[in-house]
Amino acid sequence: QVQLVESGGGLVQAGGSLRLSCAASGRTFSSYAMGWFRQAPGKEREFVAAVSRSGGSTYYADSVKARFTISRDNAKNTVYLQMNSLKPEDTAAYYCAAGLYIGIGSYYYSSNYEYWGQGTQVTVSS
Repeated sequence: QVQLVESGGGLVQAGGSLRLSCAASGRTFSSYAMGWFRQAPGKEREFVAAVSRSGGSTYYADSVKARFTISRDNAKNTVYLQMNSLKPEDTAAYYCAAGLYIGIGSYYYSSNYEYWGQGTQVTVSS
């Protein structure tokens, strides 16, 4: 069982930055691939970024490449999402997720993640 708690959301102007954190409970954090997803009102949840168990591989949605950076600290049981050059279209609730059986090619699909946080709201004003 893994419990995930996100933090770091807020209101920011376009062009600004935020860093989201996701703290995980349990002693097996490094066994899980971690992902960030987002959901805007009236839209489906979409993949944002993911990181492999070791942190050596990262994956991004095209819409956030070169602006967002995902990283993890297995000693702190925490995954981060650094978001730069934010745009109004980045406004959404952001969710952290953990997946035990995720492999190459399957990071992008929310159904592959077993555990989810409660979400943190990011609002980007124009």
